[in-house]
Amino acid sequence: MAIDAACLTVGFLLVPDFALMSYTAAIEPLRAANLLSEKTLYRWWHAAPSGEPVTASNGVAIIPDCGTRTERGADIVFVCAGGNPATFDDRATFSWLRRLARKGTVLGGISGGSFLLARAGLLENRRATLHWEHLPAFREAYPHVSVVPSLFEIDGNRITCSGGISALDMMVALIEREHGRPLGAAVGDWFLHTHLREGDGPQRLDLRHRLGIADEKVLRVLGVMEMNLEHPISRSDLAYEAGISLRQLERLFHEYVGHGIHQHYRWLRLERARHLLRETSLPVFDVALATGFASASQFSRAYAQTFSETPSHTRSHS
Repeated sequence: MAIDAACLTVGFLLVPDFALMSYTAAIEPLRAANLLSEKTLYRWWHAAPSGEPVTASNGVAIIPDCGTRTERGADIVFVCAGGNPATFDDRATFSWLRRLARKGTVLGGISGGSFLLARAGLLENRRATLHWEHLPAFREAYPHVSVVPSLFEIDGNRITCSGGISALDMMVALIEREHGRPLGAAVGDWFLHTHLREGDGPQRLDLRHRLGIADEKVLRVLGVMEMNLEHPISRSDLAYEAGISLRQLERLFHEYVGHGIHQHYRWLRLERARHLLRETSLPVFDVALATGFASASQFSRAYAQTFSETPSHTRSHS
């Protein structure tokens, strides 16, 4: 196979507990592009923080080519992370990423990889995305990053992706940008991915399909609730949003959701709080404020009633 003069080298930094599906969806399109074009358009290598075999979240181990104390050239380097990326703390790895940035290397984050780029100070005032599960914690930890719930984002020399099979959409878009639409489409066809999605597409199914609820008024209110967890909307204002009386809205919630408005709203806020406790180092008081509670004591009582454990217990066992 002939080596193309414009052959790009792509590095993959695999962090322990990385998501294998996201990584595979990113690297396999490169192999397919080489195969289908009958040229070596892409080469790749792997790094791990320790330089030792690194294990994915499902237990599969990858043998890296180098560690993050070794200099390795690349045009693009993607950070692949999963599990709880907010807890990753390795100064050598952050320094390695910053050196790559100073050399002009394009840096990308896949799934939770954006956490590492942000921790290294490489996403300041940038637009980025990551897996929806990590979005609330990321927003609290890095307010100077413009984080959006999209499939992938390309902001200059920073490329971020929400993970899962969206990495395939992202790589096809990059292949199209470098080598034209026909090759990108051929790569999509190769993986039976006939509906290629744009970067600004949604990460999750809409509430109707996710919750199995058909009532438009309930769906509208649930959407408002999810968007206003830090500053909860009053029940009367939620009813106004739905265009019906509070009594009617309560009846609809019991019919379609299984419990009342207040109970469901509190559960959404506490579920967000549990994510923040597990994925950030925010003090309990700040977690309480970020989820609409007036005090740490009020929050702790509600949390213990719902999850049968204290916030500090959740944090210590995350």
